[in-house]
Amino acid sequence: MPNRLSDATSPYLLQHADNPVEWHPWGEEAFAEARRRDVPVLVSVGYAACHWCHVMAHESFEDAATAERMNALFVNVKVDREERPDVDAVYMEATQAMTGQGGWPMTVFATPDGAPFYCGTYFPRDHFQRLLEGVATAWRDRRDELLKQGERVVAALSGPRTLAAAPPPTRETLDLAVQALVRDYDHGHGGFGAEPKFPPSMVLSFLIAQHERTLPLQSTGDPTPAGLMAAGTAVGMARGGVYDQLGGGFARYSVDREWVVPHFEKMLYDNALLLRAYTRMSRRPSDAGLAGPDERPLLLRVAEETADWMVRDLRTPEGGFASSLDADTEGEEGAFYVWTPAQLREVLGDEDAEFAARVFRVTEEGTFERGASVLQLPRTPADHDRYDRVRAALLRARADREAPGRDDKVVAAWNGLAVAALAEAGALLERPDLVDAARSAADLILDVHLRDGRLVRTSRDGRAGTSAGVLEDYADMAEGLLALHGVTGEARYAHEAGRLLDAVLEHFGDGEGGLFDTADDAEHLFSRPQDPTDNATPSGRSAAASALVAYAALTGSERHRTAAEGALSPVSLLAEKAARFAGWALATGEAVLSGPRAVAVVGDPRDPAVDELVRTALRWAPLGTVLARGDGRTDGGVPLLRGRVPVEGRATAYVCEGFTCKLPVTTPEELREQVAGV
Repeated sequence: MPNRLSDATSPYLLQHADNPVEWHPWGEEAFAEARRRDVPVLVSVGYAACHWCHVMAHESFEDAATAERMNALFVNVKVDREERPDVDAVYMEATQAMTGQGGWPMTVFATPDGAPFYCGTYFPRDHFQRLLEGVATAWRDRRDELLKQGERVVAALSGPRTLAAAPPPTRETLDLAVQALVRDYDHGHGGFGAEPKFPPSMVLSFLIAQHERTLPLQSTGDPTPAGLMAAGTAVGMARGGVYDQLGGGFARYSVDREWVVPHFEKMLYDNALLLRAYTRMSRRPSDAGLAGPDERPLLLRVAEETADWMVRDLRTPEGGFASSLDADTEGEEGAFYVWTPAQLREVLGDEDAEFAARVFRVTEEGTFERGASVLQLPRTPADHDRYDRVRAALLRARADREAPGRDDKVVAAWNGLAVAALAEAGALLERPDLVDAARSAADLILDVHLRDGRLVRTSRDGRAGTSAGVLEDYADMAEGLLALHGVTGEARYAHEAGRLLDAVLEHFGDGEGGLFDTADDAEHLFSRPQDPTDNATPSGRSAAASALVAYAALTGSERHRTAAEGALSPVSLLAEKAARFAGWALATGEAVLSGPRAVAVVGDPRDPAVDELVRTALRWAPLGTVLARGDGRTDGGVPLLRGRVPVEGRATAYVCEGFTCKLPVTTPEELREQVAGV
């Protein structure tokens, strides 16, 4: 029985279009219907790759008896959290306030005005059926109590959110953050905290920047605490089951602290952020970088394989990047990825199967369910040729399995993260195909998502969705466009980044130097989200700060620099108490301490020497350094390129801070000395 979801652009909503539940998409129509029927609203929030969302759907939403209760007692609203992060944010805050925890699927009972009065996450079918009856009875017999509960929740979550003003982060602030991270660090396996353990992609960016700033200050030459944590975490994840040892790319998180068994869904945002981090960790030679001689080849391989996986498995026909791959295949979590010894023998024969089992730690007992094992790589085998051959054979055989489902909606923010990561990786790895993939994704967002200077959040099959862009969409896309300009020299990307950031300043400010997550003309919810902490992705506020700092360095705009400093003000409060949830802002703080430095490279775009100077800048400049590239004949309207001309017709680099530049240089060695001070 089709319901009102059949015209949705969200694959998650379309998964529920044939449920017997009479779902409404989020919108005023649903709440008007609840007022007309005088019943509560049941809001169910999830996303396409969510394993427990699928479980609850199969148990309850596809069950005729459960659907009958839902339809009779409630108006039911299905929300894709990735399409409507604002709706997800306000109800998740309510869920956490009421229950002390959160997650997906999220189940919220609300008044016809949208005020939540009872919240939870996954409920087994029997429990859920009793809950439906209980809430309906309470609505009939104790409605005043529920309405007052909703009013209290709304009042508590609708108060002023502005954080106390604080100066931009200092060296002392950033050093305190490292000390806080040391206390949470897992010295045995890398990462932070206990299980479940999430890849700390944003914290890695901060630790890399901190390591590179503080290493020259040490007299011992030993690795810095930041460097040890970054390398230990990156290597631990790269050798664990959370990394796909055959196809590349990272799963969402590990259910154990050793990174062995992942929650198998693969998200674009995780992999874009981790691609950027692994590229940065492996960008310098072992004798001068964060990764040692045994680690750098591994981290470099993981970076390149992750980029290849993104392009191969997530790229859409329109040139953008899909949101995720599902955790489940054939109704089983992880079935696509795990192996038994018998399956290895079937593909490889006895001798190579024994080798593969030893290399990838596949045992008869298994590390997962039903005797299957998640592939790990405790150490790189000495026989590289055999390893490559066996790995390729397993990957070919795995391609015959039923592949995980793909959520092919394109999210502006996450594509912005992918654009930045692929542009940098393409330049550093000398892979122009990766730069081309970044360009195609950027062009799709600019062509389909952008209308009159404003972004819509999602598209599918080249058709824009209806949800307005939120702060992270503007900020992450702006950062991606600035990175793409630096690599390609196409000035239009810098100009479009500026327009997006102008929209941020015009529509997202809170009047106190901070930023809301939704625009001033967005749909009014019972509270306006304003979260300064990172979660699965950089917070909108810290993402905006990062892009604003870069744009100010590129243009000399004091307005954007001041806005960036205001956006960074929570860092001083978060550094010691919640450093794990402020990694992106802390990394931006490191960029501010370095100036940030800016490098303009000019010369004939066909000259390989220009590419080499760009790579040198990306390899040796501090993280957060802003890169501009031009042909030396016109500045293209990019202020940092103004007056920068090739010296004696040769590719030339100018290293600047605050538009005060050092003498121009024409060789990679001279540029390295200027940007890195070595």
